[in-house]
Amino acid sequence: MTYCVAIRMDAGLCFVSDSRTNAGLDNVSTYSKMYAYGVPGERQLVVLSSGNLATTQGVIGQIKKDVKQGSVEGFSRVRSLEEAADYVGAVSLQQQAKHTGGGKSFEASFIIGGQIQGGKHAAFLIYPQGNHITTSRDTSFLQIGESKYGKPILDRMISQDIPLETAALSGLVSMDSTMRSNLSVGPPIEVLMYYTNSLLVERRYRFEDSSEYLRKLNAAWDKSLREAFGKMPPIAWSQAWDQVDSASEN
Repeated sequence: MTYCVAIRMDAGLCFVSDSRTNAGLDNVSTYSKMYAYGVPGERQLVVLSSGNLATTQGVIGQIKKDVKQGSVEGFSRVRSLEEAADYVGAVSLQQQAKHTGGGKSFEASFIIGGQIQGGKHAAFLIYPQGNHITTSRDTSFLQIGESKYGKPILDRMISQDIPLETAALSGLVSMDSTMRSNLSVGPPIEVLMYYTNSLLVERRYRFEDSSEYLRKLNAAWDKSLREAFGKMPPIAWSQAWDQVDSASEN
C-alpha cells in the first residue's frame, strides 16, 4: 500500500511520501514514490505516486525520457501546472493500457505540484482515469493511497496561513498515524519543502526505518495524545441518565 500527501499553503508546498510496496505479506519491497524535476529560477515540479508498481514506474520512466528528449509535452516544456497534470494523466492511461489492456489492477493515482515561473504554486490530484482536481483555499491538502488514518490531523492543523515547517510536521504526524494503523505503509519516509516563488528546492529529507527522529516523533505523539485525554472534561453521567429517563417518560 501507499500513503502520500501534498499540502499547499501561502508559504509554499510540502510533500510527504512513504516508500513501502507489497504484493502480499511475504513480498515487501522499497521504492521511492517521490520524483522531483526542476530548473532553478524557472520551474520546480514534484510527483507522488500510488497504485500498481509497474504503472507508476512506467509513468515516471516516461516522464524522465520526455525530459531527456525535450518533448513539447514534457516537464521541461509545459507552460502551466495544469498542462503538466494533463500530461501525467495521459501518460498514466498509456501505461495502464500497455501490454495489459488496462483494468483496475493496473490503475495508479498521482499528485503533481510545484510552480512554473509566471504562475502560482499549486498541487493536482490525478485520478486513474486521467482527470484531475486541484488545491484551493478550502482544499489545502491532497492525499493518495491509504489516506483515512492520516486525514484527521490534517483536517485540524492545516490552513493557508501556517508556516511551512508546521505543515511538514503535520504531514509527518499524519504519516506516523497511518504507519501505526497500517503495516503496509512504512519507511523510508521522504519529505520535500518548496517555498513560494523561490523556484528552488532547498529542503528534501529521507528518514530511514532506523531514523531516531521518527522514533522520537512517534513517542512524542503518543505521549501528547495520552496527556490530552487526561485533560478532557469528564462525562456528565448523571445528566446523561436524566436525559434518558426523560426521553423514556415521553
